[in-house]
Amino acid sequence: MEIPRGGHWRNWVGNQSFVARHMAAPSSEEELAALMKEATGQGLSVRCAGSGHSFTPIVATSGMLLSLKDYQGVLHVDRGANRVTVAAGTQINALTQHLKQAGFSLSNQGDIDSQAIAGALATGTHGTGTTLGNLSSQVVGMRIVRPDGSILEVSDRTDADLLHATQVNLGLFGVVSQITLQVMDSYNLHERIWREDFDACMEMHDELAARHRHFSFFWCPKSESRHLYCLPDTSQASNSAKDYDVCEVKVMDITSETQPSESLFEKIAYSSEVYPIEYVPNFHELEYAVPASYGKQALREIRELMLTKHTDCIFPVEYRFTAADPAWISPFYEQDSVTISCSGGPNGVDYWPFLRDVDDILRRYGSRPHWGKLHFTNRDDVDRLFPKAAAFRELRRSVDPEGFFLNDHLRTLFS
Repeated sequence: MEIPRGGHWRNWVGNQSFVARHMAAPSSEEELAALMKEATGQGLSVRCAGSGHSFTPIVATSGMLLSLKDYQGVLHVDRGANRVTVAAGTQINALTQHLKQAGFSLSNQGDIDSQAIAGALATGTHGTGTTLGNLSSQVVGMRIVRPDGSILEVSDRTDADLLHATQVNLGLFGVVSQITLQVMDSYNLHERIWREDFDACMEMHDELAARHRHFSFFWCPKSESRHLYCLPDTSQASNSAKDYDVCEVKVMDITSETQPSESLFEKIAYSSEVYPIEYVPNFHELEYAVPASYGKQALREIRELMLTKHTDCIFPVEYRFTAADPAWISPFYEQDSVTISCSGGPNGVDYWPFLRDVDDILRRYGSRPHWGKLHFTNRDDVDRLFPKAAAFRELRRSVDPEGFFLNDHLRTLFS
């Protein structure tokens, strides 16, 4: 088959762009497999773009860039096992609308829901909750199109090791075409938000994390910081006399209340109508998963860094929790973690010295990168931080010995 001509691609915030020789948007697994076989037969590298929500050059290719935007929808519902199979290009918000109608919910999700489900899972995207894993921990099966167009079938019922190797996969085993998720019976969440002094938030940190299903906050160094992330003005629900050096706190819990309601600082609604928040794409984000026992200590160091050395870096710092999981290159592999996210923005400030200083702090605690966010991880770091790195690389080579799914960024880490 003839592969369509390519063109220019950029991610959602504009910090990554490239020109691909070919671009294609298959609408079925069969078409995807045929395109894959043709492209690799011509010696072309292949990457898949998802919705372009990564800040790293994870998508970049000079060969064939695929988009699964035309391959969407729920393909099968197993009500007896609470499992749903979905086409890989389906956006999270479209999936959750279907789940609501079917009487299901995702057990957890992040605060952006416009991502393609396969891309969010491939990079280790997560929400918050000390007992809740990242999104990929809900994956129980996949169909992955290999270089020759054949299908690699993954299932927890046949090969748990293969599942754990591929749950967070970075697109390195092929292009995921279908995903089977373990879902829950539908539930509503009760959300509450308010403002605390930083020290007060640290004092109640452990209690809030233990008491609530979801606990997270944004630390805002300046009064204008919250506006950069479109955070609501919680001044009327504030326990602080300040509007700077404060934490915008959020807790969410499953509730038996079924009637939706919303006020300025509380909300009750279906789960996936509570999780997301709106972001303006005006920032470039770094994020690491810190071992949970070091979370508060690491945050205190970053706060001091921003209040004393990098006072022009004023984006909020996001702080969340994620439980350990068994995925081989998940940031949370066998490690309960706190994720700390720091951002620079396209406002004329050279933010790279700030992000490097943040990296210096977080790497002292053995922190692992979010693969879709800016990071300074090198191959030695991967070997040090991920005990299954060698096994992951060996499996990748067995599936793709020619390296069709590698690009310059990924080759340095996983070739």
